[in-house]
Amino acid sequence: MKKITKNLAYGIFSLLLVGGIFTACTKSSGVTPPTPIGGFNSSNDVGAATLKAHWTFDGTANETISSTAPTTNTGTSFGPGIKGQALVLTNGYMLFPTIANLNVANIGSVTVSCWIKVDNNGTTVSDVFSLTQGTTAQTDWNTGAVTMYVETGHAITTDDTLVLHSAFSTYASGVRLGGDNVNDYGVRETDFKTVHGTNKWVHYVMRYDAVGSNIDIFANGILVSNNQFRNRTTGTPAVGIGAIVTTIPTQVLIGAFANASTGFALSATQVWQGNFTGSIDELRFWNSALADADISSLYQLELAGR
Repeated sequence: MKKITKNLAYGIFSLLLVGGIFTACTKSSGVTPPTPIGGFNSSNDVGAATLKAHWTFDGTANETISSTAPTTNTGTSFGPGIKGQALVLTNGYMLFPTIANLNVANIGSVTVSCWIKVDNNGTTVSDVFSLTQGTTAQTDWNTGAVTMYVETGHAITTDDTLVLHSAFSTYASGVRLGGDNVNDYGVRETDFKTVHGTNKWVHYVMRYDAVGSNIDIFANGILVSNNQFRNRTTGTPAVGIGAIVTTIPTQVLIGAFANASTGFALSATQVWQGNFTGSIDELRFWNSALADADISSLYQLELAGR
């Protein structure tokens, strides 16, 4: 009996020893987890609670969260992106039907983020992203909730200078109020920052904070828009415009303006308006105003392919 007990104990010790060896091997596999950036391991972690739409463009034009496909898809293909593949537009655009997460009257605050690689600088103005009113309701190119575009028809300081321009509209008071901001006008590098980025990837973020009624633009994680234009007020004495409130249904337009040429019959096509030529990647929409630090972290994470 003692011998059996001794052999059993020896066997248990052997198993523990072998198990310890395998455990040690597993722990020392050499795979080091990536260092968090701003407390985030992945770009998908940034603002996760308020992320309402995401286009990865990894071989699909569909909005990823809802799997909504565009109803109009012209001049599009896929090519190398900042992460995986990207949408390539050649004088092209995509129009989406109503996406449930974005079909909200009281939107409040907004952040829209994407990567752009512009090929048509110095031509017509090019729209990147718009959250529009319905095609039968919108009466002008900028009366939708959000319009995010590039002044590719603007006089350029140098060959690769980009002028980023974003706007919002709200109907909280029953009539349209709105505002815009741009990295132009005033004293260069004092009132605004120059963005160099023709034919190269640029991280473009538009943010409207309804609490402070401030609209800002970031490029490559840095605030670049005009600091004189950011605060938007109405009335006397002046009060902040406040939350973005729009009519529903809403739609999404990528690469073109909401005008008659893209199916918005009540909105006349302007001579300065053109479609986007270049690439767009990792397009995201939050119904919150992301913090400056989070926008910087998002830029770094996506740049690193995370």
